[in-house]
Amino acid sequence: MAPISIRGVKKNYGKNAVVHGVDLEIQSGEFIVILGPSGCGKSTLLRMVAGLEEITGGEIAIDGRVVNQLEPRERGCAMVFQNYALYPHMSVAENIGYALKVSGVPKPERDRRIAEVAKALSLEPFLERRPAALSGGQRQRVAMGRAMIREPKVFLFDEPLSNLDAKLRIAMRAEIRRLHRRLGATSIFVTHDQNEAMTLADRIIVMNSGYVEQVGTPEEVYHYPASRFVAGFVGTPAMNLLEGRVNENGVFIYDEGRMVALPTERGKQLAGQRVVLGVRAEAARLVSADAPGALVATADFIEELGASRVVHADFDGLPFAVAMTGSVSLKTGDRIGIAIDQDSIHLYSADTGAVLVAPARTGAATVDA
Repeated sequence: MAPISIRGVKKNYGKNAVVHGVDLEIQSGEFIVILGPSGCGKSTLLRMVAGLEEITGGEIAIDGRVVNQLEPRERGCAMVFQNYALYPHMSVAENIGYALKVSGVPKPERDRRIAEVAKALSLEPFLERRPAALSGGQRQRVAMGRAMIREPKVFLFDEPLSNLDAKLRIAMRAEIRRLHRRLGATSIFVTHDQNEAMTLADRIIVMNSGYVEQVGTPEEVYHYPASRFVAGFVGTPAMNLLEGRVNENGVFIYDEGRMVALPTERGKQLAGQRVVLGVRAEAARLVSADAPGALVATADFIEELGASRVVHADFDGLPFAVAMTGSVSLKTGDRIGIAIDQDSIHLYSADTGAVLVAPARTGAATVDA
């Protein structure tokens, strides 16, 4: 186990900056997930930790030692890639034990450690097979075994489950979490899949365009997104977002006069500002279109999820989702009303995207700006 300190780390390709001064402190034994869309810089940041990309600025320390100038093999990290990177002419056992072989570990010791890793990953029946004879999930376990056998201080995972089908991804997420619990190594896992992030992480780092938008536990990132970007990126469905302004009476106005009442202490502090109102689908409910204060919309479609469902509505082109567990009888084009839980409202700056108001964790509203 080893803590990782990332201080002011930047990466430029020529004149193009792709990572902008990232600062992170990762505790020994933590499982960190870096989450973000394609091109946000998450894999580049991981590769800089591994030593596979040069750092343009800042420094990275692993277990208290600055590693900027160290070769990848000197950093104490083991990396699992998206494409497995197995040697096709070698058996599973040979792939797993290759790093020990080139390090000069005697064969008896090598065989013992290969057997231990194979048992931990349920690969014992496949040790004599070559990668071509394995399923995608089995190949990924071999790649993990090859990393495990080195007994690294740090595990680095670069979107390792992207090539697997949905069922295998779920199974491998559980496998990776059990592996981390058993080994206790500091782990950094890169993904664009929020379900992977929410399932695996002790803390999530949300990146966007080379910047860190938020660092927090899965619960914090979901329930208290720190920016408009995080609110719209994390969650299935994403948070409902409506852009408008707060009038002098502390009422949110959008779409040419439609109104949403805000708690008085929230609204009046933001009078005159352009804001984005956000509300999770589970914080809204269907009511009569004639109910006082209801947001009147048109039913678009219903997303059936087994034990629950999501009603997708349309406000003259603005989407809005309502999550519910009960049955509903609607058809496309029906006029519906939506009520919003005021204590669950988020407000973001329309200019910067920064959070202005978030639901209070103690029950009282808090204004951050």
